[in-house]
Amino acid sequence: MRFILFCMYFFVANSISAQININKLKDVASKAEKVINRRNLSSDEVAKGLKEALIVGITNSTVNASKTGGFNRDLLIKIRFPKDAKKMKVALVKFGMKSQVDKFEYALNEAAENASNYAKDIFINSVKSMTIKDAVSVLKGDDNAATIYLKNRTSDDLYLKFKPIISKSIEKVRLTKYWADLVEKYNSIPLTEEVNTDLDDYVTNQTINGLFILIGKEEKNIRNNPQARVTDILQKVFK
Repeated sequence: MRFILFCMYFFVANSISAQININKLKDVASKAEKVINRRNLSSDEVAKGLKEALIVGITNSTVNASKTGGFNRDLLIKIRFPKDAKKMKVALVKFGMKSQVDKFEYALNEAAENASNYAKDIFINSVKSMTIKDAVSVLKGDDNAATIYLKNRTSDDLYLKFKPIISKSIEKVRLTKYWADLVEKYNSIPLTEEVNTDLDDYVTNQTINGLFILIGKEEKNIRNNPQARVTDILQKVFK
């Protein structure tokens, strides 16, 4: 009886091992097939495909972000009360000003939504500077490799071009007034430390970071979902 059980165990163990090996082989074959398919593409086609993917991702991301509630309703990118003013938020809520704090946080995100409407052209102009060599390298990278490349290469330039737009959006949604009211109340509380948050800088950085998060999601979708490849070049490069 023990001999029979041993034989059964040996058979099952070997079957599982064989299945694992088969799955590994399938995975390797799938990756090899993608590499072979991409070798048939010219470098120009790869670069065009990568840029197209980013442009599609940027377009979808800026459209979604600039909608009413685009930042406010998306917990992944929603801008919170500045971290360097966390004590201020706690104190104000304690003194019965939660509604004013909530109104300020809503306006933070409203400013980001308003500014995102103008971000598309700034991002796309940055995409056009991607070299063929970089595009070929990025294609072989992770699901968000193109987004990371774009972020690393363009963040400083984006900040300089985007900050004036954010400043106008802040003015439009009266964010500075909400902030001034909160600071005035906070400073009237005994033994509090002065808060020096640069709203323009804070909202600019948070908005850019949020847009990159959305663009990364779009890139991953294009890489993994055939239905997201809405142009011929995307279908060809990411098959």
